[in-house]
Amino acid sequence: MSTVLDELEWRGLLAQTTDREQLAAALAAGPVTVYCGFDPTAPSLHHGNLVQLIVLRHMQRAGHRVLALVGGATGMIGDPRMSGERVLNSAETVRAWVERLRSQISRFLDFEGDNPATMVNNLEWTAGLTAIDFLRDVGKHYRLGTMLAKDTVARRLASEEGISFTEFSYQILQGMDFLELYRRHGCTLQTGGNDQWGNLLSGVELVRKADGGAVHALTTPLITKADGTKFGKTEGGAVWLAPDMMSPYAFYQFWLNAEDADVVRFLKVFTFRTPAEIAALEAAVTDRPTAREAQRALAEDVTTLVHGAAATAKVVAASQALFGRGSLAALDDETLDAAVAELPAAPGAVGDALVDLFAATGLVTSKGAARRAVAEGGLSVNNERVSDAAAVLDASQLLAGRYAVLRRGRRNLAVVRANGS
Repeated sequence: MSTVLDELEWRGLLAQTTDREQLAAALAAGPVTVYCGFDPTAPSLHHGNLVQLIVLRHMQRAGHRVLALVGGATGMIGDPRMSGERVLNSAETVRAWVERLRSQISRFLDFEGDNPATMVNNLEWTAGLTAIDFLRDVGKHYRLGTMLAKDTVARRLASEEGISFTEFSYQILQGMDFLELYRRHGCTLQTGGNDQWGNLLSGVELVRKADGGAVHALTTPLITKADGTKFGKTEGGAVWLAPDMMSPYAFYQFWLNAEDADVVRFLKVFTFRTPAEIAALEAAVTDRPTAREAQRALAEDVTTLVHGAAATAKVVAASQALFGRGSLAALDDETLDAAVAELPAAPGAVGDALVDLFAATGLVTSKGAARRAVAEGGLSVNNERVSDAAAVLDASQLLAGRYAVLRRGRRNLAVVRANGS
């Protein structure tokens, strides 16, 4: 790609910008300073934040200076949602979440070397700001007509609940961030999701009105599935980046389950693979769809990016072991727990008939069906084929002393949970 804007556009990471020609000229003229903000409104970043971190990483790789802002101040309020007022978190909670987000962000950008990224917290310039100073120095540059026209604000005003002055003021706080970073770091570009366009323009206008500066904004599109539905929701909620909120195994499986119609777009957005590499994987989707090469590449790349190579190696080993291509006994307890968490389950105990357990988990419809499957060689426990229809669960078959993985055929799995696990 000839420029970073071309790269972002090819990858599907470019939705809107302020004057495209001027922005391209500024990026070509020399390193610019770019920032993106991350509010601690939850104890973890999610896949939507990952898109912004990837954009910042592309910018840093292109030689631009990167600022990652954690909103210790804006996180106390939260960007207004399309419906419903946010519940305000305590100052102690926000402080704890700020540290968690700082730790997460530090893994995605290079904070050392010749072009190090910088982490900032907007509490630095808001904590000591008086209400009078805020109104005189910042508020005077805002016009209510413009603020009221913002989509989220307009929709909330039309609802029965309305919108509080607190959330209504969020766009001013975000605009003030851009002004402060412009003054402190010479920052001239802010990035964000397309739903943040109004907030980004708030900062662009504030810099122009307050200091006469010319700065830019860039947004990424909402990532959707091929059928137009929202991307990134699971049965457990959001696709969290924190391993204590979504295990690396569950995270890997989420990406592995990408549909053929989506996987090439996701490879462009969420990985750093070259056009040639992605073209080869796109061909594999057409030529060898059952091999799921593109899905495996996507899952391994994104899991490595978020959780590291060691965690990815563990979850790949677990995924293979579940389907008979590795040893389940070799998995550590944490990875084993994650690997069986989503499987159909039934309680069991040492001495229970295996045919009863297969029926209890739903892998077969009845004990008689289980006996027939044994005769056909179609049932296994921990990847060991069951050859005796009268066999019972043995203590030696319990993985980590509490699980036995049952399989019917090649891909139908369930787990027996023993000892109250």
